[in-house]
Amino acid sequence: MELPGVQLRTLLELTRSRTMTAAAAALGYTPGAVSQHIAALERSTGSELVRRVGRRVELTDAGRTLAEHAERILGAQAEAVAALERARGEVGGRLRLGVFGTAAAVLLPPALRRLAARHPAVRVASREVDVDQAYGEVLAGRVDLALGLDYPDAPLARDGAVELVRLRTERFSLAVPAGAAGVGRAPLALAEAGAYDWILPAAGSYYGRAIRTACRRAGCEPRVVHEVTDTATSLAMVGAGLGVAPLTGLMLRLRSEGIAVVPLRETVERHIVVAVGTAARARPSVAALIAALRTDAESGAGSGVGSGMGPEEMGPEGMGPEWMGRPEGMGPEGMGRPEGMGPETERAAGTAQGAVPGTVPGGGPVPAGGNVTRRGQHGPAAVLRPQA
Repeated sequence: MELPGVQLRTLLELTRSRTMTAAAAALGYTPGAVSQHIAALERSTGSELVRRVGRRVELTDAGRTLAEHAERILGAQAEAVAALERARGEVGGRLRLGVFGTAAAVLLPPALRRLAARHPAVRVASREVDVDQAYGEVLAGRVDLALGLDYPDAPLARDGAVELVRLRTERFSLAVPAGAAGVGRAPLALAEAGAYDWILPAAGSYYGRAIRTACRRAGCEPRVVHEVTDTATSLAMVGAGLGVAPLTGLMLRLRSEGIAVVPLRETVERHIVVAVGTAARARPSVAALIAALRTDAESGAGSGVGSGMGPEEMGPEGMGPEWMGRPEGMGPEGMGRPEGMGPETERAAGTAQGAVPGTVPGGGPVPAGGNVTRRGQHGPAAVLRPQA
């Protein structure tokens, strides 16, 4: 009788989720694949394991018996692998690591170099996974561990079979176009930022839900004009003057060109985590990889915003506080003004604070579409306007 691990994991998830659709979502499968796994187990065991009750499924007596043993079987397999690693007397073995885009670009290369220098017998094969599916990838057994993100305002589901190991906590600031009118060093309240055009992931993602929840708690609804998932793309759009976006130190390492960093008054955070099977934590190779990732999460995410750096030090890479929010070459007296604009016309610049709704500098009406974009030799200034 064959009892493949992937099928046993599907059965276990089905006992928790109670529906084929929910189990498929948790494991990153299609409902059809879940059904096939259960059917294969029923053929192997010669027993009916589940029965449909309305839209849900429930385990038969045979299904409950197998599920109880499945957890022990999978745990024993993981413990056996860990024991074999320890018995060899060296840290080695093959690991499958799930990564998401930002982590793959910033954290993974230095972490793997450090791991190879210290433990050359450990071989890591990485694969990119949807950051929201990192937990499910480990739960389904497709990877041994996975880098992910956990948000206090939109926490990941927890399961006894998978642990979340926190590598670092990052605090969000706001990325705005470097030439934006009204940008300064003072922390900005989310309620004030609610007047801007935002660039955010979809509301159904953990990230999108977390930022919207924080904004609503502060009494505003972000006006999402551009719905974008990729961080580098979002920051490129900020640099082009298309809106504002949340920003952490790790994210800033992907792109800083054309971006000014404004601290937020409210504390909005995310945790960089590693999802790992509970039994797999005992493997020396897993512990070594997590240690390497933690070292680079601390050093990598520590350069920039969101990691204990005060507002007076924040800004794009190489930009000192005295230039915060100004196009290159613009002095303090011209801060936040488009090129050629004097102090007497500053009030009409369309800033988020004190601007006259529905007008542009010189008193004219806002063009059709509502956004005010200025272009000079230093590129576009912000599309930052108060809510009309």
